Amino acid sequence: MRRIISALLISISTALALAQGTPPLQLADGAPDRYIVKSGDTLWGIASKFLKDPYRWGELWKLNATEIKNPQRIYPGQVLALDKSGNEPQLKLVTVTEQRREYVDPLRKAIPSIPAQDIEPFLSEPRVVDPAAFSAAPRVVAVQDNRTVAGTGDTVYATEVDAKESLFPIFLQGEARYAPDPNDPTQVAPKPRGWQLFRPAKPLVDPDTKETLGYEAVYLGTARVTQTGVPTSFLVLSAKMEIQRDDRLQPAPRQDVPSYIPRAPKTLIQGKILGIYSGVTYGGPQTIVTLNRGAADGLEVGHVLAVDAAGAKVVYRSQEGSDRTDYQLPDTRNGLMFVFRVFDRVSYAMIMNATTPVLVGDLVHTP
Repeated sequence: MRRIISALLISISTALALAQGTPPLQLADGAPDRYIVKSGDTLWGIASKFLKDPYRWGELWKLNATEIKNPQRIYPGQVLALDKSGNEPQLKLVTVTEQRREYVDPLRKAIPSIPAQDIEPFLSEPRVVDPAAFSAAPRVVAVQDNRTVAGTGDTVYATEVDAKESLFPIFLQGEARYAPDPNDPTQVAPKPRGWQLFRPAKPLVDPDTKETLGYEAVYLGTARVTQTGVPTSFLVLSAKMEIQRDDRLQPAPRQDVPSYIPRAPKTLIQGKILGIYSGVTYGGPQTIVTLNRGAADGLEVGHVLAVDAAGAKVVYRSQEGSDRTDYQLPDTRNGLMFVFRVFDRVSYAMIMNATTPVLVGDLVHTP
């Protein structure tokens, strides 16, 4: 009962904080009056130069609700100017007349929201899969030379993949490539450009409700079709782990490095860290974490959540030593994380900053 009351009090206090309105923007210490965007910059990095709360980047630009949901294109060579003349600071682009040859090539590519190299594997390697679709996926039935395992450069043989009914919804979200309806003869099944190999998925269980939120597949590598038929032959292009019989094949998803504006959710979101990449129990900045909240809870790519460090349990004894009191210290703000991939019930985020190690089970919420 005490835990339930505490949880309700936390929810009410957080909701009241949201309802009290947004506090004024606070500039970062030493915020520059002008900044020239460079190749290698990120939106988060630039926002941190101007704001104490980088997730309020859209407010500094005075963007409306529609603009803030769309990818923001900022390019190397552009000059950002900080205008402090109004009631609140505002950031603007400044037109530069002089030629800047050193930025001609980088101008072709907008800067990402967060470091692309740190999250690209999670964009190209699907993680959360639909269990029914996964069980129906083409599976490895044999390895060349009748071996037990396969690696890069080897050939594996799988169940047929040309049948229309074999091209299925891969993930729980709209980023999946969906198969045509096998009952509609007018539709044509798309040909996947590439394939990826996975081991049967493990369940992601909510730590509070014990409900299975989805299934996280174990990524093994990539492959391409070399000969169709029954079975279908695949050449293994890359392998992170040994490939064996009963491993599954799925069409490779598209890969998009997010350039969405960092922003806080408009609604109250509270959740927990389900896991930390590589199976460790704690992490810090640039660590990838799995959350027990997703699109069904209102999370979107670009949302920023705060992560709290759990308050310690302490024992107090009076000087006389006869009295003992146990105290549970309150949770404290530890850092911020950027949500970069969202599925239906779970999502992936990168820890952007943290003062102490982030642990599995730590609370996350709307900042």
